[in-house]
Amino acid sequence: MLSWEYPPKIVGGIARHVEELSWALATHPDAEIHVVTCEFPGAPAEEVFNNVHIHRVAPYDAPGGHRDFIHWVHQLNAAMHDRAESLIRDWLSPKKRKTPLDPKKLSEKDGIILHVHDWLTYFAGIRLKHTFKLPLVATIHATEYGRNSGIHSEISKYINGIERELVTEAWRVIVCSQFMKGEVEHALSTPPDKSDVIYNGVHAEKFEFEFPENEYWAFRGQFAHPNERIIMFVGRGVREKGCQVLIEALPRVRRGYHDAKLVIAGGGYRQHLIDQAYSLGMERHVYFTGFIPDESLLRLYKVADVACFPSLYEPFGIVALEAMAAKTPVVVSDAGGLPEVVEANVSGTVTWADSPDSLAWGILRGLYNPGQAKAMAETAAERVKTVFNWNLIAQETVDLIYKRVWSEYTQSAW
Repeated sequence: MLSWEYPPKIVGGIARHVEELSWALATHPDAEIHVVTCEFPGAPAEEVFNNVHIHRVAPYDAPGGHRDFIHWVHQLNAAMHDRAESLIRDWLSPKKRKTPLDPKKLSEKDGIILHVHDWLTYFAGIRLKHTFKLPLVATIHATEYGRNSGIHSEISKYINGIERELVTEAWRVIVCSQFMKGEVEHALSTPPDKSDVIYNGVHAEKFEFEFPENEYWAFRGQFAHPNERIIMFVGRGVREKGCQVLIEALPRVRRGYHDAKLVIAGGGYRQHLIDQAYSLGMERHVYFTGFIPDESLLRLYKVADVACFPSLYEPFGIVALEAMAAKTPVVVSDAGGLPEVVEANVSGTVTWADSPDSLAWGILRGLYNPGQAKAMAETAAERVKTVFNWNLIAQETVDLIYKRVWSEYTQSAW
């Protein structure tokens, strides 16, 4: 697997997805999982964790430094390619032969499949594919078209072009929702019969920890007074995540429920959101945690009265899954794949995207009717175990994608 982010380097949802999928895949008796990814300060360059072999590389230096993010991506891909190439040559021959692989000489058990995540690892993946004539699988987590509601700049046009090349070069394309299946068909011209929907998952057991009442209230007290009800949001401060809609909805929520407190978790740039809260006179009722470690984030889910994710664009919504696993009532927008994750009026409340009024209604519904909200949260927790279970998802990935790809590959001419 090639991924530009992998814990402890976490930028978005790809890091968690690749980590937890790789862990689950590594339990398969015939699988050996290697992840080639970017370095991170303090993280070892080489390690085996949860039976996953992790190889972290540094982007190659460039004279005068990296000109921009795209240049940095190319230098990272060059380093990732070289590390992966070395691994593959070792697997193919103890003499590190330089002749192309003959697929007929490898069994299904011994097969090598390249699996890249989003366009940021395209360059390394494509070189490896053609050097060794190996099959390439691509997971598209989001598209440049979707993130920006269209292609509006030269950089976006460039990224969109790379995404199109990636789905063209891939043997199969994995997407995380029916919404994303439609998007890759529309935005990237992916043939409908080339993509497969495999949902994301969450390790629900990470929320099964002891949390005595005295610790519960002491932790909760860091964010709100005992009489206040916590509405939590976790995510990046970018427009597509919709946090600005949530802040705009807060005065409406407080008019209906005076003791509502909004807690916004996560690092990254937030000044525009802080300024917005001040402009609405809500600064005393919004708490920005900044970066929050996993241990604290798990507890924050537990003490929240409502977890709210009002995205404007959301291919799936792993944070909604985490809230569901924590048995916290969820309120989401109807953007993207969120309605596939949260069933309206069954496992949570679904509101209109980019509508502060609708969002305020959804939050107040949970605050006014805690019994109903908790009942839906219990249903949501069961749905996590039966639908969004990583072990089931890993088996589906092996059976639906890897075995199919290797079978077709070995029976075809390159």
